[in-house]
Amino acid sequence: MAEVKKVADGQVEVVVKVEPEVWQKAQDKAFNKLAKKVTVKGFRQGQAPKHLVAQHLNKQSILLEAAEDVAQEEFRQVLKEHEEIELIDRASFDIDTLNENEAIFKFNCPVKPDVELGQYKGFGLKAKRATVKSEEIDKEIERLRNQKAELEIKEDGAVEDGDIAVIDYKGIKDGEAFEGGSAENYSLTIGSKTFIPGFEEQLIGMKAEEEKTIEVTFPEDYHAENLKGAKVNFEVKVHEIKKKILPEVDDEFVEDLQIKDVKTADELKEYIKKNLADRRKQENENELNKQIFDKLNENAKVNIPEVMISDEVTNMINEMRNTLANQGLSLEQFYNLTNQSEDDLRKNYHDEAMRRVKINLVLEAIAKEEKIEVSDKNLEKEYKEIAKSYDMPVDDVKKYIPESEMKFNTKMKKALEIAKS
Repeated sequence: MAEVKKVADGQVEVVVKVEPEVWQKAQDKAFNKLAKKVTVKGFRQGQAPKHLVAQHLNKQSILLEAAEDVAQEEFRQVLKEHEEIELIDRASFDIDTLNENEAIFKFNCPVKPDVELGQYKGFGLKAKRATVKSEEIDKEIERLRNQKAELEIKEDGAVEDGDIAVIDYKGIKDGEAFEGGSAENYSLTIGSKTFIPGFEEQLIGMKAEEEKTIEVTFPEDYHAENLKGAKVNFEVKVHEIKKKILPEVDDEFVEDLQIKDVKTADELKEYIKKNLADRRKQENENELNKQIFDKLNENAKVNIPEVMISDEVTNMINEMRNTLANQGLSLEQFYNLTNQSEDDLRKNYHDEAMRRVKINLVLEAIAKEEKIEVSDKNLEKEYKEIAKSYDMPVDDVKKYIPESEMKFNTKMKKALEIAKS
């Protein structure tokens, strides 16, 4: 038997009174467990009669052992029966009453806080129309041409914009080489803007086997603290210059791209136009979502527990860990490169984590206010849409995204659509 009551914003008290027969079984189990450790003279350990063992056991120790065994199981049962109790951290546990006849436990449960919504729809905001300019299509085609370009070594001539220069370089600051500032036989595409501003431009005009010292200034926001805003010299030697030979945009070029159902140059342009339009549409939708989230955050009032912010910061760090792993870096390497620690990262992420938590709480409150439900039909539709977007079988998607998670995500999606209305 359990009594559930809200005692404060974000705090629910659960009082559990254990049924007599359950409590007696728990005591019997505790007695048998402790009895195995008792030695009675004349008997092997754990083999003495119960009445003799009882003389060696403290009643309070039996009650405490029984309480430890039964309390958490009783609490788990309460959570099953009261789905509205959404724990955000471990519940604290106290013994209210404990004797041979009665056991009453109290659990203080930290739960999601109340949300005062304010206005949450009717903002009159709309996504911008997705438009694609012809020069954007041309730029994408040029990118594809560069991907398929062949390289030809320049026997004569100097480095030009767009060329690939194979270079050795060594960075010198205050008369000494600095860490991470040197490389040999590095292939640098001139105009790619992958190096410090001013570096690539000063290579233009150099010839193969020519050496030169160039001066650059690191940006003020550079990740390495010792190089922010620093003026340094780079000793550079050009070994080789490669010129890109771009292919013509013809049917052969298109076929080489191996894009499904795209065979001609005209079909390629239409394919690129659609992709760019879809991307722009998604970008515009994301911008609209941000504006809506800002409005919701501005209008809603909620006291966010620090533990929820801390958990979200941990999620963000894990997201970053996965992103870095895809780039072949570890989080520890990132810390070393940026001269940061996990504590620094947690502080940097705190405000954004708080914003994310508040948005989720507000969307959940909208779903509750609007009585949003997710039917099996809705759920299946969402699974199919995700499967289509990732070109995966629906059953595989279901393995990656559990039904409970998909239901929650779908409910949040519906809540956001209401906020956009």
